[in-house]
Order: sequence, then C-alpha cells, then structure tokens
Amino acid sequence: MGMIYVDTNIIIYSIQDASHLGDAARAALSTSRDELAISPLVRMECLVGPLRSGNLRTHDLYVRALDRFHSLPLTTRQFERAAELRARFGLSTPDSLHLAAAQTHGCRAIWTNDNRLAAAAGGVEVETF
Repeated sequence: MGMIYVDTNIIIYSIQDASHLGDAARAALSTSRDELAISPLVRMECLVGPLRSGNLRTHDLYVRALDRFHSLPLTTRQFERAAELRARFGLSTPDSLHLAAAQTHGCRAIWTNDNRLAAAAGGVEVETF
C-alpha cells in the first residue's frame, strides 16, 4: 500500500463518463486500498467545466467527491520540479505539476489517461485508464 496521485481526467471520468472509461475509473477509485491524493490543480481543473456551464448541481457533486481525497500542497518545491520536467520532457505545465506533485510527495503511482507521463515518471508508476 502507498499513496496514489489521481489525475483530473480520472475524476472527471468517474463522475461524468458513462463509457468503459467511467466504469474503470469508478471501479478503481472504489476498490483501491491505497491512499488516494489530489492537488489543488486537480480541484481547479475539475470545477472549471461545471462553473463554465453554470451547472451548480454538478459543481457540488465534484466538491463532495474531491473532499474525499487527501490534498497534497503545491509549493515552490513542486513548481521547481515541474519546471525541470517541462524543460527535460516537454510536458505541458499542468501535466508537469501533476507529475511533480506525485514525485515530490512520495506517491507510488499516478492514475491518468496520459501515456506521455511515463517517460518522465522517474520511479512513479504510471497507470493509464
């Protein structure tokens, strides 16, 4: 057991996707024995869609779901690591921050739907859905 960083796309799938991706995300989140963690960046990214559309019901659903995760802070340390990842591997700023949070907070894995993170993972297991 350990800690798993959950990327934004997995949470969105679990709440709004009726396809096999949503089923896989819901199953993984509900059966994991590991501590599941997010960062404030995940919270922000999840809330943009419902706020943009004015859907307060979905917004509130996300807030309740996100409150169940352990929240990892994003400090100068994570931003510096993200800069390294972005410079070395060409990741986007958000992807760099997600991976930096997982790496610097000692997560054993990151759950995502982005295979591009694997090359930069540096010992963090990348599990894609």
